[in-house]
Amino acid sequence: MGQSTRRNGTRQRVPHARELGWDDSLYEDGPGDGPGPDGSAGGASGGKGPGDDSGSPADDSAAADGGDGSGSGSGKKRKGGPRRDGPRPRNRRGRRRILLWVSGALALLILGTAGAGYLYYRHLDGKLKKEDLTLGDKPMADHTANSAGQTPLNILLIGSDARDSKENQKLGGAKETFGGAPLADVQMLLHVSADRSNMSVVSMPRDTMLKMPKCTDPDTGEVYPASTVNVQTNESLGRGGPGCTVATWYELTGITIDHFMMIDFAGVVSMADAIGGVPVCVQENVHSRNAEGKGSGLKLEKGENVIQGEQALQWLRTRYGFEDGSDLARTHAQHMYMNSMVRELRKGAKLTDPGKLMSLAEAATDALTVDTGLGGVKKLYDLAEELKKVPTNRITMATMPNVYGEGAESGRVYPKPGDAEQLFTMVRDDVPLDGKASKRKPRPETTDPAAAPADTGVLVRNGTGSATQAPTSRRATAVAGLLVGEGYTKAVSDATPDPSERTEVLFPSADLEGDAQAVAKSLGIPVSSVKKSTDVSGVTLVVGADWRTGDTYPKSAAPDENKTPDTARALNGADESECMEIQPGFTW
Repeated sequence: MGQSTRRNGTRQRVPHARELGWDDSLYEDGPGDGPGPDGSAGGASGGKGPGDDSGSPADDSAAADGGDGSGSGSGKKRKGGPRRDGPRPRNRRGRRRILLWVSGALALLILGTAGAGYLYYRHLDGKLKKEDLTLGDKPMADHTANSAGQTPLNILLIGSDARDSKENQKLGGAKETFGGAPLADVQMLLHVSADRSNMSVVSMPRDTMLKMPKCTDPDTGEVYPASTVNVQTNESLGRGGPGCTVATWYELTGITIDHFMMIDFAGVVSMADAIGGVPVCVQENVHSRNAEGKGSGLKLEKGENVIQGEQALQWLRTRYGFEDGSDLARTHAQHMYMNSMVRELRKGAKLTDPGKLMSLAEAATDALTVDTGLGGVKKLYDLAEELKKVPTNRITMATMPNVYGEGAESGRVYPKPGDAEQLFTMVRDDVPLDGKASKRKPRPETTDPAAAPADTGVLVRNGTGSATQAPTSRRATAVAGLLVGEGYTKAVSDATPDPSERTEVLFPSADLEGDAQAVAKSLGIPVSSVKKSTDVSGVTLVVGADWRTGDTYPKSAAPDENKTPDTARALNGADESECMEIQPGFTW
């Protein structure tokens, strides 16, 4: 697109503006120039890093057209000492200031999402792809407001490995996967606190094994029954679209999810090109390509490199060459990239050119799929307004704590008993992951009165088993006996195994919440373990892997509700010291 020369402080005009449906006169600086009530300004950016495991549909053995991959070794090296922020851009009035805020705030959605819109938002609205947020036959939980009446905001960011277009096929993947069912190879839950003071991003490794909920494809109407065995979590996208991925997260975490945003390979590249480069650091020269041809093709020199385009996609896809060569290493690298991008854009030096921002808006809306509740540029702008309230040093990236499977599933991961649920509980209860003081009050006891123990029916299930250990024999019977001793004479055991990381007391409706809390207190189980669930028809105690033996609920099993587990590998958004460790055998 041609551009005129800037003179006398006016903004660049874009030819053919009126043909695109927006008002070129808005490019003039002037008093009171800001976003109108119709939301005719806004934006978002993002990308995603699909998987590259050998032998899976996301196999990266054919990820690059050439041996080294497109762009290998082309990262711009920065010279001199540590990176420092450049001078702050001048304070400008009106839309330019808003555009800078929007571009900086929505950079937080990189890997799983992109959206952009300003000035000609009606044109961009028509390009946004929208899908229903479906949860099968289960309703989404309601948010719990804080004392000020504010509610958190939870968005699931999904990176699809779909090879359903020439652009995506050109960027990698085994040819036999072209046109096949897409995989959700990047899944990150973005949580913005109710008071907008902090933000958490929790990644789930794509190798995580879970039971899938019942899902319905919104396009075809095909119903996918709930799985009876563990399935790799990235398969959720092919079982009913992004809504099924949302349902899978909700079933595991109990976290209310408001929206999803999804992007594909080509979207990552177009966003990275439009932004103009993100600095990353490696401890040694790295080339993600071994003798068997495994790897993303990424090739960088030791130290800091500025990457963009296909090379940014290679970084986000790399596992062979980083740390231990696992999907967990790739997740850590993705967090480093996200934090670095946020810092770069918040400096205000990347997207000050309206022409570049226009290109970003066009590319983003081409690549973006959102749920119908977020299906408009005005809504994306409003989202940006919420995200920009969070300072960089209050952003925390974390990975779901996990353990490796055994035997035939040694390459897969499972939620780590205790730690994973602790992380989910913190997000669910709006506790900051950065360890700073939380204004959250302990969960209050319900006002619903509890029935007498002798009048309360309780079903006890044995959830002590897991992927790595067999359940404790007759555990449900033993704990039911403890309840009988506390006066719950209607307590009975259920022999059906129901694996659970932590002991929980579940109830189906508000009129039984008081009964459920009374059951928990009778055995010393914390009130935070009492949850509403549509999977039960009455008060149900699931004895988890944290209480395999003994007559007393272990104090050590009740986690510190304000401490992020060390196994989550929390990374602060303002930390510029991170540099990726390189796997032996992948240096040059």
